[in-house]
Amino acid sequence: MSVSANDLAHGVVLNGSQFSEPMRVIGNASGGDGFVLVNLVGVHSNSFRGGVTLTKADLSSIEIERPEAQFGANPKLVKLALEALRISLAQEYDPFFGLSISRVDPLPHQLDAVYNHLLKSARCRFLLADDAGAGKTIMAGLLLKELKLRGLVERVLIICPANLAFQWQREMSDRFQESFHNLRGADLRVQYGVNMWNEKAQIITSMDLAKREEILPSVRQAEDWDLIIVDEAHRMSARDSDHKSERYRLGELLREKTSHYLLLTATPHKGDPVNFSLFLQLLDQEAYADVKSIHDAMERREAACYLRRTKEVMLNFPKPQADGTWKAAKLFTRRIPQTVAFKLEGDEWELYNAVTHYVQRQSARAAEAGDERRARAVGFIMAMYQRRMASSTFSLKQSLLRRQKALKQLLESANQLGEIPMPDVPSEEEWEEMDDAEREINERDLERATLARRKPDLEQELKEIADLIAQAQRVEDGWPCEVSIYGRNSFKKSRSLELCSKQRWQNSSNLRSGI
Repeated sequence: MSVSANDLAHGVVLNGSQFSEPMRVIGNASGGDGFVLVNLVGVHSNSFRGGVTLTKADLSSIEIERPEAQFGANPKLVKLALEALRISLAQEYDPFFGLSISRVDPLPHQLDAVYNHLLKSARCRFLLADDAGAGKTIMAGLLLKELKLRGLVERVLIICPANLAFQWQREMSDRFQESFHNLRGADLRVQYGVNMWNEKAQIITSMDLAKREEILPSVRQAEDWDLIIVDEAHRMSARDSDHKSERYRLGELLREKTSHYLLLTATPHKGDPVNFSLFLQLLDQEAYADVKSIHDAMERREAACYLRRTKEVMLNFPKPQADGTWKAAKLFTRRIPQTVAFKLEGDEWELYNAVTHYVQRQSARAAEAGDERRARAVGFIMAMYQRRMASSTFSLKQSLLRRQKALKQLLESANQLGEIPMPDVPSEEEWEEMDDAEREINERDLERATLARRKPDLEQELKEIADLIAQAQRVEDGWPCEVSIYGRNSFKKSRSLELCSKQRWQNSSNLRSGI
């Protein structure tokens, strides 16, 4: 069979009497009436022959060397290549393929969120606001897996509170085989001159680290991420457009640095539509520029960019019943909140009055003081002690002991009490957004705040605190606590319904073992 000009494609090997060795075609052949021009290179000698003219007679005597199938490749590599090809095409045939290669046992509401909401749009910009315990981490991991299988995601950033970073890292590794680097402040300090946000494709970091003034420029200069996931995203909310927090400004920056943006929170709404609209602008600044879009979504009972489901509506997969029907059971039992009134008496009532008088005296002195910064700090710590008293006597006593220790150190080291700098007092919103570690650090700073400007005044306050600690100890010593027969995780106190903070830790091991 004669060879035509169309057969002389790049890479084809020719054999014929015109050649001293097999020749490989380089580039595309061009031809005219009755001839073909082609560039050739020797298979053995690598000698190049450009512009070789082949006539119809030459083409009739030339043969194309047909490659023979080779079976000498490493079988493991062949299997890996075939598996890679299968995985790259699997999502076109199996819509739940990301689930089949993950170590998760999903629930119906999780599958609904990922496959019926998150993956529906070309750009996933979504607020997932299901109740706590709904498995939002699993839904985020499934989304990540599915986007990766579609070739849409390579660089991923997870922003979360510092105390949840290791949990996210472990969950992504154990359940989805995704390796994330936990980026800490120390990593950024030691790598001077290097943008660490670009060094790893998948990063987990703290929200409060990324928001810092000295860190934010490196985030802005980093390469864009394909997917950003923000856990506890309500911490990024702002009071109004004129009072945007540092966390909110971080959220605005991240909005511009990614195509796919997923916000996770169990408490998205503070009862203020304007505030909620401002929060949703982190997803799309134009779509939620005013509250009208929120009211429209409420009327339709459907929103394109956010999803909120309570525990009461979450169901398990249907199971067969004895009568032959299938029924889906609820995942969580019904919650019935009740307010239980109780009356303080005896030592507890005396302690409550003593703490109230101490707080009132200090608050009144703070209001009369000329030093506004010091007065705000003292007022804040006094309000916190009132809340501790309502929580439990044990926690109040611990707070008083810490204040006593801080003021004693102040008494020993300070010469001019009025010149001691006072810490900044966080707003109520900032205090609520802090995690436990942040609150503890701020509380320890604030416990040094005192209105005393002379050592005798400070000694008098220390005496008041010592009396309150002694009273709290008497109350604590008079607590006969026992495990309630009405609930495995509740306690009954003979003199009030306040939890016995001290003995509950001693009994916790018995509770866990079912005793």
